[in-house]
This record gives sequence, structure tokens and C-alpha cells, in this order.
Amino acid sequence: MQFLYPNVLFLLALLGGLIFLLSTNKDNMERFFTSDILNKLLVQNKSMGKSTRNILFFMTLILFVIALARPVMNMKERNIKQRLIPIVIALDVSKSMRAADIYPSRLDLAKKKLKQIIALSKNTTIGIVLFAQNSYIVSPVTEDFTSLNYIVDNLDTTLNFANGSNVYAVLEATSQMLQEYKVKNLIILSDGGNDNLYSDELEFAKENEITIYTIGLATKQGSPIPVENGYLTDANGKIVTVALNESIKNLSLNSGGGYIDFSLSHDDSEAIVTQIQKQSKKEELVSKKIKTYTELFYYPLALGILSLLIAFSSLPRRKIAVFVILTFIYPQDNLAGMLDFKNLEKAKEEYQNKNYKKAISNYKKVKVTNESNYNLANSYYKNGEYKKAIQSYDKIITSDKNLEYKKLHNLGNSYVKEKNLEKAKEFYEKALKLKDDEQTKENLEAVKKAMKKKENKDKKNQKKEDKKQDKDKKENKKQDKDAKKGDKKNGEKKEDNDKEKQQKAKKEEDKKKKNKDNKNEKNKSKKDTKKEGKEQSEVKQSKPSQKDISDMEEKKWMKSLQNKKTPILLQKVKSRIPTSADIEQPW
Repeated sequence: MQFLYPNVLFLLALLGGLIFLLSTNKDNMERFFTSDILNKLLVQNKSMGKSTRNILFFMTLILFVIALARPVMNMKERNIKQRLIPIVIALDVSKSMRAADIYPSRLDLAKKKLKQIIALSKNTTIGIVLFAQNSYIVSPVTEDFTSLNYIVDNLDTTLNFANGSNVYAVLEATSQMLQEYKVKNLIILSDGGNDNLYSDELEFAKENEITIYTIGLATKQGSPIPVENGYLTDANGKIVTVALNESIKNLSLNSGGGYIDFSLSHDDSEAIVTQIQKQSKKEELVSKKIKTYTELFYYPLALGILSLLIAFSSLPRRKIAVFVILTFIYPQDNLAGMLDFKNLEKAKEEYQNKNYKKAISNYKKVKVTNESNYNLANSYYKNGEYKKAIQSYDKIITSDKNLEYKKLHNLGNSYVKEKNLEKAKEFYEKALKLKDDEQTKENLEAVKKAMKKKENKDKKNQKKEDKKQDKDKKENKKQDKDAKKGDKKNGEKKEDNDKEKQQKAKKEEDKKKKNKDNKNEKNKSKKDTKKEGKEQSEVKQSKPSQKDISDMEEKKWMKSLQNKKTPILLQKVKSRIPTSADIEQPW
């Protein structure tokens, strides 16, 4: 056993001197009275004597000093090296990425995936490349993920990049950016580009030991490419439809990497990052020495606290004995607060290893705090026990804005899983009042869309039900009318009314003629009225005032300034092959 702070043990010498002085120095009362008289004057404490209490106090101080000296065992010195995995992420900005078969477009989803990969990556260093016919380095490999997120948020992908998707240029840029690293990982976010073989690209990747991972960002059905005046057409005037090019899948797999089709959740990004973590060797960048050991301080600390409690206690000796026995029979109850860190370490380890049931069990052993409730709720959520997760989140009452935001955001997620969209919307909105977070906004929008879709579906069903009821009512009315109609008697005599019929016909003809004349007069008056109204409206429409023009221009420029993004420097990479795109399909 060793002590991390052995100098603290010198306090034991001072304690020894103090004990000696107190034991040899007589009490003031003993100076004036004999022992027989003192025994009669003093109130006797049957449970504990003065000397016993003093001994317990000194024992407590000694144990506290030993705990402060930090006793440890199994001390070893190890060399720890910071190990990072280098990754380059390439974002396809060619024309085909504007297709809207993925809402709102392939390119928008690609940017979202880029941010997801940055957020999920741990122990990595990341660089970013844009590519179309040429490649452009946006950021060299860096550990500063805050700057990377800022760059992604301000990327202007609407620039007029040259047509085509040159994957070969991406590989050249990756080789240039990772030339000082032994491990070279490339993640491509693309709809597959134009090439159907990628033989040159595969050869270059193998020569330079670049491992390629791809997320396919397109559907197999394909979609037209929107432009200003409609959709992009080929040389024959036909609308171009671009689907996922699965040839890039073979390029990725043959390079030793991986491929996955896009998903609207984090699953695809998480799968790629996990695969890279498993397959890649980490680069050793920084080395330092640290000492590892097993802590023992909590044993003397626990005994010291127990000794102090007994010293202050006025319990009878039998009860003290029972208390001591119970303490050693059930040490886990008495030392729970002091040993929480062990349970927390186990819970954290189990959570990281995705053993959520064991994590829940360990978090339950920890003293109840806002943090422990939050971690327990997260474990329940990951284990699919969403109702229990909601109950644990509800127990958190805090003034910490960050923790309150996380709680509200996760409550929203839990209610989504429980299919209670109204509650989910409520908690996402509350979370956004505390923190303007992009992920929460996206979740809120998704919930609103789902609610609107459900509402529209309910309205359609209601309309169908109303139509059905109206139809039934009409049929019932028709049946009632038919029932009321009686059969006419067949033997009745018919009177000759030819003269009356002729008179009626003449009257009807005169009436129609009169109505026609009235209609012509009305149409004429309507035309005149319409003409007059048009002339009056033309008179009323005067030129806008100077103030109105000024306000309109101000709004226009303010909107322009708000939408203007901070410019990001793009460094073009010279490529040995100008483009790998098919000249007949330059998109």
C-alpha cells in the first residue's frame, strides 16, 4: 500500500502530542476537588464516559488524516498516447444532387448527414471536401468540430460548380490531405456519380491505401433535376431522370470500406462511424505518462465517520453495540453515498457497451439526484421502456438551463416513441424556448408534418363518412316519395283538352320571348357597369408614394442581408484526370 500525499501523515505527530497533553493535564475541577467529592457532584453518563468519548474523537481524527493522505494499492505507471482516426468527408455538389426524390433535396440531406457524422465521431480528426467536376478543400483535417459545424452551416452549395461528379479528384484531394497519416479514410456523400466502372478510382485507392465508405443519397426510381425554368433536359430535349448509381457501392466495398443506403434517421451515419472505429487503426499523436491505482481512502473515511457518530451519540452501550453490528452487517446501506462513484463507473461502462438493463440496475443503486434521474431515464429510453423514461425525466427539477433543455428535448423524443404527438410538440417547443437547437427544430418540424398528415387523413375519412350519410338520406327520401305516390285508377275518363293545351303552349311561347328580351337588356347593362368599374379602378390606381418605395427597398435589402452567408474559402485541387463524368451525362 502507498500514499499519494504522504506529507499529510505528519499531522499524526501533532495529534500524538495533543493526546499526550490532554491525557497528562488535569481538569480544572480536579485541581479544586478530590475524586470522591467530584464523583458526588458530577452527573454520571452511564452510556459513555469522558475518556471513551475522547478516545473516539482522536480515532476519528487519525482516520480522517489517513483518508486525506489517499492510500492506494496496485500503483502502476503507464504511457498513454492520444490516438485519433483521420477521416475526410466528401460532399457531392453536382447538379444531380438537386433532385428532390429525397425531401427537400439530396444535397440538403447530404449536409445533414455531414453534421451527423461530425457529431457522432469520437477520437477522430476530420477534413471536408466538396466535389463536382473538380474537388475543393473546405477544411483540412482538424479536431476543432465547433469550427467544422460553423463551416457546414455557412457552406454555399448554390455556386455554379462545373458539371459532373469526379470521384478520382476526390481521391487525389484525400491523398493530399492525409499524406502525413498512415490511415486514410474517405466518406463520400453522393448519389453515385456518373461512372459505371470506377476502375481507375479503385486502382488509385488501393495504391494510396485509401479506404472508401459511401452513403448512397438517391432512390432507385430516380428523379428529374430542377432548374430555373423547369427541369434539366438532354441534347434531345428529353427531361433527365437520375437514379442511384450503385457502381459506387462496388468501389467502396472493393477498397475495403463499406456502403449503406440513406435513411432519414441517424442509423446510416452511425453505422458508417461505427464501422470506421472498428476497422481503422488510430494514429498516435500525443504521448504522456499517467499513474493507475486502486483507491482505498473510502475505508478509513467510512470508519472515521462511524467513530464520530458514536462519539456524539448518547445511546446506551447496548444500543451502540447493536448499531455497530448492523453497520458491519449492512455496509452497503451505510456506505452507499461514499461508494456511488463505483456504481456510476459501472453504469457508464454498461451504457457505452449498450447493456442498458445492467446500466439501469447500476443507476438505481446510486443516490437520487437530478443527474442520476437523467442518466436512468436515458437508459430506460435506450432500452425501449419509454413510459419509465418519461417518469424519470419528470422527476428532474433543476435551475440548470442546459439540463432542463436536455430533459425537455428527450421528453419530446419519448412522447414521439409513445405516438403522443401533441405532447411531443409541447415539449419540443418548451425546449426551443431555452435553447435554439437545430436537432430540436428538425424534430419539431417532423412532428408537425406527422400531425398535419394525420389531421388530413382524419378529414378525408370524415368527408367519406359525411358523403355516405348524405347518400343514405337521399335514398330514404326517394323511397318515402315513391311510397306516397298512389297508383292512379285505370278506368277514369279522359277529357278532351286540345284547345286548352294550345292556349297554354301559346302563353309559354310568349313568356319565353319576353324573358329573352329581358335577359338581353340585363347583359347590356352588366357590360356597361363592368366597363365603368374598370375605368374607375384605373383612375384609383395611382403611382405608389416615395415612402412606400423606400419601405419596399429597405425590406428587400434587409432580407438579402439576413440570408447572406459568411463566405467560406474553397481551395481547388489540381487533378491528373480532369473529369470521370460521361460527356453525354454531364450531371
